[in-house]
Amino acid sequence: MAGHSHSANIKHRKNAVDAKKGKLFSKLARAIISAARQGGGDPEANPRLRLAVEKGRAANMPKDKIEAAIKKGTGEDADGKEFEELVYEGYAVAGVAVMVSCLTDNRNRTSPDIKHIFDKHGGNLGATGSVGFQFDFRSVFVVETEGRSEDDLMEIVLEAGADDLEMDGEYATIYAAPSDFVAVKQALEESGLKVEQAETSHVPQNMVVVDDEDDAKRIMRLIDALEDNDDVQTVSANYDIRDEWIT
Repeated sequence: MAGHSHSANIKHRKNAVDAKKGKLFSKLARAIISAARQGGGDPEANPRLRLAVEKGRAANMPKDKIEAAIKKGTGEDADGKEFEELVYEGYAVAGVAVMVSCLTDNRNRTSPDIKHIFDKHGGNLGATGSVGFQFDFRSVFVVETEGRSEDDLMEIVLEAGADDLEMDGEYATIYAAPSDFVAVKQALEESGLKVEQAETSHVPQNMVVVDDEDDAKRIMRLIDALEDNDDVQTVSANYDIRDEWIT
């Protein structure tokens, strides 16, 4: 998810992400199934599938699960489900903007579920375009710096085809165009960098500083509830919250 900084999320939420690994794999599988169903099962001939597979690999998704998802998508092991992409926009407390990307086989289930989550945690689900203008859709990679300087990393970043770098202690966040996701990820790995997280997501243009702990915890509960929904693929929010409040 995007918000605060991606590297901060890695440090402060890694245990929670690990605990949800099974759910994460299910969501990644859904994206692979959808891509294979729409464009065929060959990643080289299907850019969308290649992107979905690379995201799975970045999350250490087992190879057999990736292959099973492709087969399900191409009809070799079909369940008859068709998925559509939906993006929901809204606000959490303290004026924090939230973007929710979903992949669902039933929008009549997903839409009320997302609205209920926003309502339950003090937020408001808005109309399309209500907050999207505050975000840019980007490829985002979090890597371990392993003692490299910002100048050294920037040289690697530019050679890899990325265009921006954000340092945060032992981690760095690298940004690139969505269309360059696969090429940049491979170039970063070939340079010797350990990619801890790789995704395409909505990146906030500006951050909202949240200086009230109760508000911060309500925002994080909203984010967690959204991420826990089976239909949700990614959640992005423009909060700036103290590290100790991110749990």
